[in-house]
Amino acid sequence: MIVVIGSINMDLVLRVPRMPLPGETLTGGAFRTIPGGKGANQAVACARLSGKVAAGGQQVAMVACVGDDAFGTTLRSALVGDGIIDSHVTTLPGVASGIASILVDDKGQNSIVIAGGANDLLSPAHIDAAQGLIEQADIVVLQLETPMATVVHAIKLARSLGKTVVLNPAPAASLPEGVLELVDYLIPNEIEAAMLAGVSPQGADAKALAAALQKLGSDNVIITLGSKGVYAALYGGEFTFPAEVVQAVDTTAAGDTFIGGFVAGLASGMDEAEAIQQGQRAAAWSVTKPGAQTSIPHLHELF
Repeated sequence: MIVVIGSINMDLVLRVPRMPLPGETLTGGAFRTIPGGKGANQAVACARLSGKVAAGGQQVAMVACVGDDAFGTTLRSALVGDGIIDSHVTTLPGVASGIASILVDDKGQNSIVIAGGANDLLSPAHIDAAQGLIEQADIVVLQLETPMATVVHAIKLARSLGKTVVLNPAPAASLPEGVLELVDYLIPNEIEAAMLAGVSPQGADAKALAAALQKLGSDNVIITLGSKGVYAALYGGEFTFPAEVVQAVDTTAAGDTFIGGFVAGLASGMDEAEAIQQGQRAAAWSVTKPGAQTSIPHLHELF
């Protein structure tokens, strides 16, 4: 089983010809509401990209919070529709579900503002309540769109139970000392890697960033580089994986799709290189489609 602990948002997506200037009113294009949030995106990607799901084997579960509003109902239904176990998705009374306001320009680049809502109330108590679920997991996946204290508590619990821990340190933030030592796979992009390493992202070298993060305790560092591919500094060596060349329509959730493809690959028995390549194929497919979860492929679509 894969357990994803993290955020669930409703994405409010607006197409724009370009990003507006400060103080400017810009006429946009199509508007859509699409289920998203880094945690939910990664859970959906794990579910859709695991070859065992269709056969009733590998399962994916989520630990999260939503509000008791219409968005919360829709977001939970979307998870269940992808076969994700929602027994520890808690609906909080009187609280708004998380939302992300997303502008996507004609080049496929995005700008995102998040209101955490119920995600900000995911607590260590929710993690403790889900211990039985976590005990069944092989891999536990986390991000940083929920409170840091909850993320750290979950990492410590998962590690104490002998689980493989995957951390996507996004949005970029500093981590408490010693946390990286508890993470089996750290998967940042260049900006997140630079922040964790304490250096400027301008001109940062992926190899140097990975080495710095390994010195801080993480054995396996996989840095996603967008169109430049992936650099992986693993316990077994260093590897560079070139990106597939595609015409990007919308890069929303591309990183989440990569992580889901990688984790699903590991859970299905792939070695690290094969899992990284599966994640890359899935991410490349996703940027050719609009939206977050609407852009995440199923395994059969990659071949």
